Amino acid sequence: MTDCWRGPTSSARPASSTGSARSRSRKGRWAEVRPEGIRLLPWLIGAGDLVMIALTTVLAINFRLTLAVFDTATDVLDNTALASVFFGATWLVLLAFFGTYERHVFGAGTEEFKLVVNASFFTGALVATMAYLMQYPLSRGFFILYFPIGVLLLLVGRLVSRRIIQRLRSAGHFNEKVLLVGTPGYIGEIHTVLARESWLGYSVIGCLVPSDYAGLERTSAGIPVLGVIDDVRAAVDEHAPDIVFFTAGAVSSSTQLRRLAWDLEDHQHVQIIVAPNVTDVSSERVRIRPVAGLPLMHLGRSRSQLATNDAKRAFDLVGALVILALVWPLLLAVMLWVKRYDGGPALFRQTRVGREGVEFTCLKLRSMHVDAEARLAELEARDHVLFKAADDPRVTKPGKFIRRFSLDELPQLWNVVRGEMSLVGPRPPLASEVEQYEDDMLRRLNVLPGMTGLWQVSGRSDLSWEDTVRLDLYYVDNWSMVQDLLILARTVTAVLASRGAY
Repeated sequence: MTDCWRGPTSSARPASSTGSARSRSRKGRWAEVRPEGIRLLPWLIGAGDLVMIALTTVLAINFRLTLAVFDTATDVLDNTALASVFFGATWLVLLAFFGTYERHVFGAGTEEFKLVVNASFFTGALVATMAYLMQYPLSRGFFILYFPIGVLLLLVGRLVSRRIIQRLRSAGHFNEKVLLVGTPGYIGEIHTVLARESWLGYSVIGCLVPSDYAGLERTSAGIPVLGVIDDVRAAVDEHAPDIVFFTAGAVSSSTQLRRLAWDLEDHQHVQIIVAPNVTDVSSERVRIRPVAGLPLMHLGRSRSQLATNDAKRAFDLVGALVILALVWPLLLAVMLWVKRYDGGPALFRQTRVGREGVEFTCLKLRSMHVDAEARLAELEARDHVLFKAADDPRVTKPGKFIRRFSLDELPQLWNVVRGEMSLVGPRPPLASEVEQYEDDMLRRLNVLPGMTGLWQVSGRSDLSWEDTVRLDLYYVDNWSMVQDLLILARTVTAVLASRGAY
C-alpha cells in the first residue's frame, strides 16, 4: 500500500511492518493524550444519580411518615432504612446495565432519558418481585412513593447535567477530537453541522480524503488534509483522535470499510462513526435490521400525521388553559402597560397561515408603534422572507421588555384553545412568506403552527432563514410527544436567557 500521509513532520513514511510496530508502541502514549474529563464523565453522572437516589429515599420515608393518607407504623423506618440501601445499589447497577452511562448517550437526543425510565421500571419490578418472594415486610406506601419520585428526580438530574455538559462543551471542555474521512464535499457538510452545534462536543482536527485528492492541503471549508483514506491508522497514531468519522463517499465498498475498521481494532478508545447519506431523520424513525450480513436501515414514514392526533390536541388544550390560569394577572398587567404607554390597542392582530394553508388571526401583545405597518416600507428585509430586525426603531419601550421575555406571545394561548395553533410547532408564517415558499417549505403547513418550537429553543431570530426552515421541517417529519415536552422545557431556559429575542 502506497503511503502519502502528511503529518506535522511532512516526511513520507512507508506503512509497512515498521509502521505497525510503531502503532503498537504508541498505545501507552494514547492513554496519556486522552482527555481525563471524558473518561470521568460517566463517573460524574453516576455520582449525580447517587445523590438523586439518596434524596429520593429521604423524601419517600418522610412522606410515608407524614402524609395522612398512609397509616402510621412504627416499623416503617427500620424496615425501609435497610431496604433502601439495597434498592439504591440495585438501581445504580441496572442504570449501568441498561447503558445509561455510555458516553454516546450524554448531551443530545432522547435515548438517555428513555434508558433511565426503562431501567427504573425494571428496578421497580425486580424489587417488588424479590420482596414478595422473600416475604420482606416492605412498606407499600414507601414503595409507591419511592420509584415515582426517584424517576422524576433522576430525569431532572440528567436534564440539569445535560445542560451543564452542553455549556462546558460550547466553552471547549469535554470535547472529543474528530478525524473526518471522506470526499471534501461530504466532509464540508459534516463539518458545518459539527461547527454549528458546538454543544455536541465534537472538535474537528483534520480529515482524510481519497487518493484522487492526495495533493490537497486544505478543503474548501478550511479543514486540514492529514493524508489519504488508506492511511487512517497512521493518522490515528499521530493525532490520537477520539472519533474517526466516516462520511458518505468515504469508501467505495463495504469491504474497504471493514478493512479500515480492522486497522483500528487495537485502538480501543477510538469510536468509529459512519454517517449514511441520510440527514434530519430522528432515531425513532430509524431501524437497523441485519439481513444476510447486511445492516439494512429502515426509515419510518414521516410523523406529520401523528402531530395532528387527538392526544396532542388534548395536551395543547389542557396545557393552554392551565398556563392561562397561572399567568392571567401578568398578562393583564402587561396589557394595561401597553395600553397606557401610547393609548393604542393592547393586542396586535395579524393574519397568519395555519395548517393546510388556512388563514387565522394571530394574537400578540402589541410591541410596536401603532403606525408600524405603514413604516415597514422604510426598512429593508435583512434575511430572505423572514423579517425581524434587532434594532427595529418601531419597537416601543414596553415592546422591548415583552419581546425580551417573549411575553408578547402569551395571547396566542387563546389561539391554542381555539385550535388554530399548538403549544409546540413550526413558526406561524405570514401569507407573504408562504407565497415565496419552495415546494419543500410547504411541508411546514402539514401541522399546526406553534407558540414555540425548535426554532425558538435554537436561537430564535439569531437563526438564518435556512436554519429556521430546516428545524421546522425536522420537527414536522420527526414529531413525538417526548420531543414536544423537551422543547417546552428548553423554551423556559431560552426565554430566561433571552437568546435571539428582539
